[in-house]
Amino acid sequence: MFRSLKESIIHWITYEPPPSGFPLCDFERIRYEVRPSDVLLIEGRSRASTVIKQITQSSWSHSCIYIGRLHDIDDIQLRQELAEHFTGSPDEQLVIEGYLGKGTIVNPLKNYKQDHIRICRPRGLSRKDAQKVLEYAISQIGTEYNTRQIFDLARFLVPWSILPSRWRSSLFEHHVGESTKTVCSTMIAEAFSSVEFPILPLIKQHEETGIELIQRNPKLYTPRDFDYSPFFEIIKYPFIELSDSPNYRNLPWNRTGLVSSDGQSVEETPIQSKKKNKNKQSEKIKNITEPLSSSELEKEPENKAVQTESLFSESELNPELNNDQTAKLHIEDTVLNTDNEPANHLKEPPHTEDTVEKIAIAEEKPSKSLLQRITPSIPIKLSKG
Repeated sequence: MFRSLKESIIHWITYEPPPSGFPLCDFERIRYEVRPSDVLLIEGRSRASTVIKQITQSSWSHSCIYIGRLHDIDDIQLRQELAEHFTGSPDEQLVIEGYLGKGTIVNPLKNYKQDHIRICRPRGLSRKDAQKVLEYAISQIGTEYNTRQIFDLARFLVPWSILPSRWRSSLFEHHVGESTKTVCSTMIAEAFSSVEFPILPLIKQHEETGIELIQRNPKLYTPRDFDYSPFFEIIKYPFIELSDSPNYRNLPWNRTGLVSSDGQSVEETPIQSKKKNKNKQSEKIKNITEPLSSSELEKEPENKAVQTESLFSESELNPELNNDQTAKLHIEDTVLNTDNEPANHLKEPPHTEDTVEKIAIAEEKPSKSLLQRITPSIPIKLSKG
């Protein structure tokens, strides 16, 4: 019963939900460029991965070592030993990793096709030593996963003053049988230590040699240490390749103001929300204050022309008016229309001698005020031709 409960818990914390978005790296490029003895960092999605990322304050929750295809291993005996643990195609690209609930196992690289991957390449590692690193990793296949070490590492990283002494880490204590258990980063660190390749050594001054490197406890290594190490070259292959030219200017960025706060969901920025509300208000105002149609604009000057023409037809409609009254009438009507448009824009009245002289008098005095023009003190008399 206890075994069944343990398996259920392990399955619950190691369950990998489907990826929520597009992977950041180009997996096909990684498959082509990766070399044997490269360390691969994985950004996992399980509950256990989330805990590890929080403990280590890093995006990387898992690490594995790439061993290549079966024919990439020089030692024939070692190649046969690896074939006993993997029965797939000999052309399959393989990695060795420590997996919670399964121990140290060999898996195809394609299992991480949907994950974010980073390559950490040991700088200057010779081919001979690279084969020794692979030899050590293959020898660890079948080793159980040390679950207790994860909790010990968590207690070690928590400030010592918070936890009581009986809860403190047992990473530095030796227990019988513990050497037969390991975790992913510890196994890889021990593989590189077997050829004295540095990861994050302690550097001290030495009287004779100047400096001295001291090996770090392999149990203290986490996936982020391979990313942080100056002795590993970090290789990235984003899913969009950027050359020396500024192609990033042509990336398909969203232009509507959307932003992601958690790396999964999207939301609108406050500025973009205000812009949308402002556009809606502008549309409402535009609908209310719709401009006049072209037919209405064409009718307007016709009405003005009719009104203007009627001002000069008064003498014809009322023939009893004498010449003085007619002149006064034309002068007043002409002055009243000067606020809207100049007098010379008005339609000309019938060309009689009296009318021409009367209009000429009105145009000769543009400097007078409107009140003086409307109310002349002395009636104007014109001589008959």
